[in-house]
Amino acid sequence: MVGIGYDIHRLAKGESLVLGGVRFDTDFGTVAHSDGDVLLHSIMDAILGAAAMGDIGEHFPDTDPKFKNANSIELLQDVCHSIEQKNLKIINIDATLILEKPKIKNYKKQMEINIANACGIDTSKVNVKATTNEMIGAVGRSEGVAAMSVCQLANISE
Repeated sequence: MVGIGYDIHRLAKGESLVLGGVRFDTDFGTVAHSDGDVLLHSIMDAILGAAAMGDIGEHFPDTDPKFKNANSIELLQDVCHSIEQKNLKIINIDATLILEKPKIKNYKKQMEINIANACGIDTSKVNVKATTNEMIGAVGRSEGVAAMSVCQLANISE
């Protein structure tokens, strides 16, 4: 079973920036109901898609006050617990951040560790990479940050 995920958030001065569970020291961040972690949001959607369990908007609606400023690591843990209840396990996660800045090279390994720990899997099953949008469009003008992910699941009983 394979699922894909995508998320995008606007960037604004004075907001916090969290990517892959890592808080960046920047003067800008995502405008969001939760912590705005686009990387984890895309991963959750990929996992939920592979499990045919809908999307994060259904599980964690931005209209519900209990998810205001929610920690996306905790939401990812909930998603992983949900798929375990369906006897599913993660085979691998491959995710791409799309942003002009900041550069994530020095944070990539920590992001992979955070994701693996939240999912209860080995870090060898998680890959995080980044690319720019070559200064094209809103993401290229640093008005937003996006992420896309793929996740493969297997049935534990097979």
